[in-house]
Amino acid sequence: MDRKTRIALTLAAAPIVAATATAAALVLTGAHRRLGSTAGEIGAILPGDDILTGADLQNDHAITIAAPPSDVWPWIAQLGQDKAGFYSFEVLENAIGCEIHGVDRIVPEWQHPKVGDAFPLAPDVALRVALVDPPHTLVASSLGGTAPSEMGFDFTWAFHLTADHAGTRLHVRERYRTSGRAGHLVIEATSIASAIMTLRMLHRVRRLAERRR
Repeated sequence: MDRKTRIALTLAAAPIVAATATAAALVLTGAHRRLGSTAGEIGAILPGDDILTGADLQNDHAITIAAPPSDVWPWIAQLGQDKAGFYSFEVLENAIGCEIHGVDRIVPEWQHPKVGDAFPLAPDVALRVALVDPPHTLVASSLGGTAPSEMGFDFTWAFHLTADHAGTRLHVRERYRTSGRAGHLVIEATSIASAIMTLRMLHRVRRLAERRR
């Protein structure tokens, strides 16, 4: 292999090596579990935490939005595979069969989630709405949902909106209770992808809420 070829291969591989190193650093430090969140947010006991007792894994991601909770809540209220989607990477979601057709507008008939409602993630997988407190809290849970029993874990997916001096602090918390090493490994293996999808969601919600305002 001549010198030019070695240089070309090195330059081509550099982004891959850098991305791999970054992902490894995130996993080793656990930073992917708390992107955007403060120590206070990570340690806080939030509404809905008691829905899933004995959780052994938790992810916290947050963002500040320059709009009051009342302007952010409508985008959260219409989350769901059969509604506005999840404001994330739809191409990737649909590649695994989620069949999401998201919208970037507020739809009035989707603004009233109720406890007990289905919260679909895909056509054949749904959580259950476990807590609703507009315009502050929406919590969905696998308990009582139609998620496959062989997943190896139960979880809650919570959205908390808190007013602050800048507008709204949107805090997304995932809590998992695994039923063995297999379930634990599944969560660990998908944690980076989950963090990336959640960050995309947070930034899109911020853009939509601030644009409307």
